[in-house]
Amino acid sequence: MDGAPDVLIYGAGAIGSFLGYLLAGPSGRDRERAEGVALLGREAHMRAVRDRGLYVDLGEKSEVLRFEHCFSCLEDLKASDFRPKIVIVCVKTYSLTDLCRELRESGLLEERLKEARFILLMNGMGNREVFLQTGLGPAGLFEGITSFGVLLNGDGRVELKGMGKTVLQDDIGQDERRFLEERFFDKGFEIEFSPDFRRQQFNKLLVNAAINPITALTRRQNGIILSPALKGTVQRVVAEAVAVASAEGLATSKEEALGLVLSVAEKTAANTSSMLQDVLRGRRTEIEAINGYIVRWAREHGIAVPVNEALYGMVKAVRE
Repeated sequence: MDGAPDVLIYGAGAIGSFLGYLLAGPSGRDRERAEGVALLGREAHMRAVRDRGLYVDLGEKSEVLRFEHCFSCLEDLKASDFRPKIVIVCVKTYSLTDLCRELRESGLLEERLKEARFILLMNGMGNREVFLQTGLGPAGLFEGITSFGVLLNGDGRVELKGMGKTVLQDDIGQDERRFLEERFFDKGFEIEFSPDFRRQQFNKLLVNAAINPITALTRRQNGIILSPALKGTVQRVVAEAVAVASAEGLATSKEEALGLVLSVAEKTAANTSSMLQDVLRGRRTEIEAINGYIVRWAREHGIAVPVNEALYGMVKAVRE
């Protein structure tokens, strides 16, 4: 695509770094340099990418991609000549408040990021409301979800563990839509622009609400959800979430919702959920934006969600 927009991946961990690989253009010779995509992430990870390139393990093959710009903080971005037209935010949900504060204090929203379109590609729900605290106009903010599985295997190294669809709001600009479609399809990945994005977002929340806390607490891969011993627990997690969603105008049947959760668990049975990865690495989890969000929704509507509340409390007790 001629005149492709410059893109900043803000929060270049596992998913963000892999997204940088997807958006960097057609695959070519090993160690080619990506000029139109910049990464902003942890200092050690960015240093490794600058020094050796980003090593991407795709299973049947691997690639190494070098980036023209790798930033460790917003001051690095301000000191550069990089002016992104698209900023894709891939941070953990609990980091979003700090990110908003950093953006406000940096002055970048009034300067080089003034015309940029922001895409929140994150787990959970409620992120849009948090991000608008930056003062950014709502017309420049979009949301997305992704289902591909990626592991960060050390600084500068990511491994694709599972293919999955990425879904974005369909009211994003046509130029941005064409760019994203072209880059995803070139690498063999699926992207969709949904007119019913909120329902798609709830479906992802539903799947995460069942899989993430159970895998984190049992320390088993996604396939544990299919265990007969957990059948009743999974059914109740789903039924509670469906009841709350219906009160929010997102009516769906318990049978369809349960079928979705079990289907995803079966397809990703060998995957290690992001919440389990966080627990194993001693990091904070995203439980607040997943089961915690369902619990808060439920309280607003006076709906009892004891199983979601129990999972939420146990993960908080283990890791928070």
